[in-house]
Amino acid sequence: MRLIGDKLSSVRGGRVLFAELSFAVAAGEALVVTGPNGSGKTSLLRTIGGLLPPAAGEVRIEDTAGDAPVREQCHYFGHRNAVKSALTVLENAAFWAGYLGGGRDRAERALDAFGLSGLRDIPAGYLSAGQQRRLGLTRLLLGERPVWLLDEPTASLDDAAQAALMTAVNGHLQRGGIAVAATHVPLSLQNTRTLSLQRASASAA
Repeated sequence: MRLIGDKLSSVRGGRVLFAELSFAVAAGEALVVTGPNGSGKTSLLRTIGGLLPPAAGEVRIEDTAGDAPVREQCHYFGHRNAVKSALTVLENAAFWAGYLGGGRDRAERALDAFGLSGLRDIPAGYLSAGQQRRLGLTRLLLGERPVWLLDEPTASLDDAAQAALMTAVNGHLQRGGIAVAATHVPLSLQNTRTLSLQRASASAA
């Protein structure tokens, strides 16, 4: 399996963020996307995940079973945690497990992986920012998707939570998955390549 970006261009608000951008990420690899604010890191991840249309170029997955669109093969984890404050921690995880095709047992395991089992019956609105971030991250473990798109995934996480996240992502890579992570900080990921974006100044014609 390979994730391919072929001559991608992105334009937001009349400004070119990146142009003619190409990359290939193989199964078991992580692509770490770096660059200053405004260089297009988030837009690149959202384009890969099908949340934004590219101005030019295409994203495709090669050598994978079936013909599902790329967006259906991706977990996208962005700046928002997608946590319902009125639901308990377990109810939030169980909802996403059902939505993503998992089950209650999978929700329990995901909470344990991110150190949230002891908070399972607490309404999510009572969680700290870091705990809500961890609860959001459980989605990565609640349904099978070969490509994980992670936008500043360590934000609000303490050292222990960051270690739990890296364990989850590295486990995904070891199982033949792909990760694309936009970050300002170093990530302890295995088998990584780096894609550096620079802030563009051009305006679209």
